Amino acid sequence: MSSAVDAECERCQCHGKDKPPAILYTLLSQNLRPGGARQRCLCRQRRAVCLRTPHLTCRAAADVLLRTISFVRNVAAFHLLPREDQLLLLDGGWVPLFLLGLVQGMVTFEVMEAPAPSMLKKILLSGQSEGREPEGTQPTLAAVQRLQWCLNSFWRLDLSPNEYTYLRGAILFNPDIPGLTAPAYIESLQGEAQRALRELLRPEDQGRFSRILRATSSLRSIPAALVTDLFFRPLIGDADMGDLLVEMLLEVPGWPRAPWLPLPR
Repeated sequence: MSSAVDAECERCQCHGKDKPPAILYTLLSQNLRPGGARQRCLCRQRRAVCLRTPHLTCRAAADVLLRTISFVRNVAAFHLLPREDQLLLLDGGWVPLFLLGLVQGMVTFEVMEAPAPSMLKKILLSGQSEGREPEGTQPTLAAVQRLQWCLNSFWRLDLSPNEYTYLRGAILFNPDIPGLTAPAYIESLQGEAQRALRELLRPEDQGRFSRILRATSSLRSIPAALVTDLFFRPLIGDADMGDLLVEMLLEVPGWPRAPWLPLPR
């Protein structure tokens, strides 16, 4: 499905010769952008989307993120690493770990087309664009469908609780992250987690291990910006997600009282 979605996105016809932009749009767009008009993409796959029920989905996502960071904090071997390696592993692994938490928690979500700002609003704000978030940062339908495809691939595997635990360890200890000061030790930790995961499988079902690794690789391919904008931007606003993750990991005083986080259970 992933390749089909990507291929469909490449076949955008919105700017084709047979679909010229509307005259009114062209005239108004000239007030917005020097050098001509820019037509809104009408392809369904490229349309910006948002959560259909953000108040429910974002709270569920925040709960999963808390559990994810709690798992990282409770791994003893993680605390033996230099602080800079801890932060690099967190930055490089929080997305697949969070997505794995969505899978285990059976968190589902739906999206709808994001409302586009009116042309009048664009014109009125055209002189105030400096410092604003650039257009096109909202998730597209194609990107969300790819994310859902990755989650569905894990649901089909139907992992056991122990498989989830060892897979988290294999994801967390990723020796391929650039800048690590102890990559060899981290690689050994990942190997231990993968061996423990393999030992859970029956000898006749070793192909399952390869399927789990392929599904994990698909989770790693999901951009952090997509996850942040879809699940957390409605809660954290313009705050930097990386800074918030570090605060959660280091348990900065006052963090548990952050208004967007669910109450501890």
